[in-house]
Amino acid sequence: MNMLHIPDTEVELTAIRAQGPGGQNVNKVSSAIQLRFDVATSSLPDDVKQRWLQSGDSRLTQEGVFILKAQRYRTQESNRHDAWMRLYELLAQFAKAPKARKATKPTRSSVQRRLEGKAMHAKLKASRRSSD
Repeated sequence: MNMLHIPDTEVELTAIRAQGPGGQNVNKVSSAIQLRFDVATSSLPDDVKQRWLQSGDSRLTQEGVFILKAQRYRTQESNRHDAWMRLYELLAQFAKAPKARKATKPTRSSVQRRLEGKAMHAKLKASRRSSD
């Protein structure tokens, strides 16, 4: 299967301030990266777009824009690389079609075991009833 590619022009990267511990550095440096990718209007194949938009991912807006915040690392460049890697991991997840479910029948012995269990339970309950 060929790997899908997202053009740089379809992705918007913005440097933002990271949350969490970091001392004085956290208030001065915008080391986190916010990645915005408009899935709905992207150049991805329609089937991949549909799977992504119907996934129920909380990082998707109502308009179909995917927003990812990368703040794992202390440097902006590392976070930029991390954001791209996470975007492509997600894309790979939606690129492959889900396996179709095959309907199966229960085996004869499993049906028999289920019916025997039901019969035993019915006998047990019948034995509890009073015979007035």
